[in-house]
Amino acid sequence: QGDATVTLEDMIGAAAAILTTLSFIPQAIKVVRTRETEAISLAMYALFTMGVTLWGIYGLMTWQWSIIIANGITVILAATILSLKISAVLSAAGARRRAARN
Repeated sequence: QGDATVTLEDMIGAAAAILTTLSFIPQAIKVVRTRETEAISLAMYALFTMGVTLWGIYGLMTWQWSIIIANGITVILAATILSLKISAVLSAAGARRRAARN
């Protein structure tokens, strides 16, 4: 049996994970509802999603559940926003090409 005591470090890590994950929910809801992504940086969300994915992998490699769970949820939210942004960018590029042909 392992030691099941929760340290101050564990509590701070869990609180940080919960707060940073929760901070993404309003943005994700807004983008999914409105499909409005014009003000969102494609580069930032691409880099952020890759970074969160790597944090999740790190959590898996070190068996740190607060990191695994928080980054697992955050990567889903960030990837959702990123995919909507990519779709909007591609749609706008297609519209510009069609307009240029006319």
